[in-house]
Amino acid sequence: MTFSVKDLGRSPGSMRTIEEHAPVPKDFGVALIGVQEGSDMELDLRFESVHEGILVSGTAHVEVTGECGRCLEPLRFDRDVEIQELFFYSDSASLSVEEEEEQHRVENDSVDLEPVLRDAVVTSLPFQPVCREDCQGLCSECGAQLNDDPDHHHEVLDPRWSALAGLTGTAAEQDAAPKSESDEKEES
Repeated sequence: MTFSVKDLGRSPGSMRTIEEHAPVPKDFGVALIGVQEGSDMELDLRFESVHEGILVSGTAHVEVTGECGRCLEPLRFDRDVEIQELFFYSDSASLSVEEEEEQHRVENDSVDLEPVLRDAVVTSLPFQPVCREDCQGLCSECGAQLNDDPDHHHEVLDPRWSALAGLTGTAAEQDAAPKSESDEKEES
């Protein structure tokens, strides 16, 4: 996703704006959420020549797809992402040796916005996407959708008491059973 900046020259203050639709390259997201490769990205950009290089600023509008991190329901929403990046001229004296590797450059009178846009879009995505704020997610025991049945639960028995589980059932049954004459004589 390269844009020519040859028309700006090296005249600080010269500027150009672009409104364009471009296909989204791959890897614009993470496993759970992202922007689908090949989908439409609306770009509204301003290219401005400054002393050190070309300053690119503007917005990218993308459609984000994925799934809820709690209930795995599909998600789809629009996202506007702001970008502002300075692309240095190759002969810029304002860069130290350490900074040169980290900075973007004007190469062959053009700038490559793909890494800048990718970084801006991916870092703007929610870390734990949810379909709604009060999403209950899935039951950890059986995988049932808790949003559909909020009263869903499982009787969880502490394994330390599992040996006594049979005794509590028989004791309750014995209390509920009618007493015979011999039982009453034993109690006296």
